Amino acid sequence: MPASPTVLLTNDDGPPNSKESPYVLGLYRYLTEQLGWNVKVVLPSSQKSWIGKAYHIKEITKGSYFYPREDGQGDITDTSRPTKDGELAEWVLLDGTPATCANVALHNLWPGQIDLVISGPNLGRNTSAAFALSSGTIGTALSSSLSKIRSVALSYGTVVHPTPTSYHEPAHRIGSRIIEHLWHNWGEDQCGLRDGEVDLYSINIPLIEGLLSEEGLKVCWTNIWRNTYGRLFKDVSAELSPDQTRSDVSITAGEQDGEAKTTAVRPLPAKTGTLSFKWAPEMKGLITPSLSSLPVGSDGWAIHQGYVSVTPLRASFGEPYTHQNTHVEDRIWKMKL
Repeated sequence: MPASPTVLLTNDDGPPNSKESPYVLGLYRYLTEQLGWNVKVVLPSSQKSWIGKAYHIKEITKGSYFYPREDGQGDITDTSRPTKDGELAEWVLLDGTPATCANVALHNLWPGQIDLVISGPNLGRNTSAAFALSSGTIGTALSSSLSKIRSVALSYGTVVHPTPTSYHEPAHRIGSRIIEHLWHNWGEDQCGLRDGEVDLYSINIPLIEGLLSEEGLKVCWTNIWRNTYGRLFKDVSAELSPDQTRSDVSITAGEQDGEAKTTAVRPLPAKTGTLSFKWAPEMKGLITPSLSSLPVGSDGWAIHQGYVSVTPLRASFGEPYTHQNTHVEDRIWKMKL
């Protein structure tokens, strides 16, 4: 592996935006300016949280070129052009899922050139199974590892509302240092997809005051907290009158750490008596669980303690060990059909 990797940076929050995607530009600048890494960027053109590693298979995915400036604003064009004064780089925006962005980048835009995929930094934590199995951030890293590329999912847990911007740079610094360390000390897994390597890592950094301290935050190896969730949608049928449209109702695309991620909704006429449901997840048990409910050493426990969690993962469904040591002949069902 090269000393300085060529990196694909992607996310599920879309292009720089102070409310929905406040971190991607800062991490890009830290990776390129402080670490000196070569970073390519492909992002979904709009918010795509809670979409996992989904792909759209019927639609044509269309793209454009984005030329960000230091303030996160920039021109968007249909064709590539040289960068102008004040523009940091040329990025690509695709109107597809986060996993689509990564796969297109790896196999169409820069085939054979990407050494490491960094997905994030996500707006909100991705600790616990309930978040991880839904996360577009982790889903992108999972999909990239299935292409045998080293992959990292990076998430910033929202703890203070609103999050002080002074926390951003320290979070980029510690996140980049952890990723750099992993790159040079990638773990082993005899079942790994790449010659016995760990498939991917999930990193969660709580955005708390400790980031500003001289000693910084503790970093802890963790495992996934296996938890559950309940109702994710609210019945709003009674709230819609016959002349209303669904755009009259506030819809959120994702809500992690209590941080709503809003998205525009195409107006659709609501008919009297139709079933209507709005994304309104009950998150209290996931965001503020009791310490006694958190297994020591889990990612949920770590962020509760104010630690950074680093979780090695496999790009596979976890399997119970029910028949692991059973002889293959004894695995054959003996029952009358």
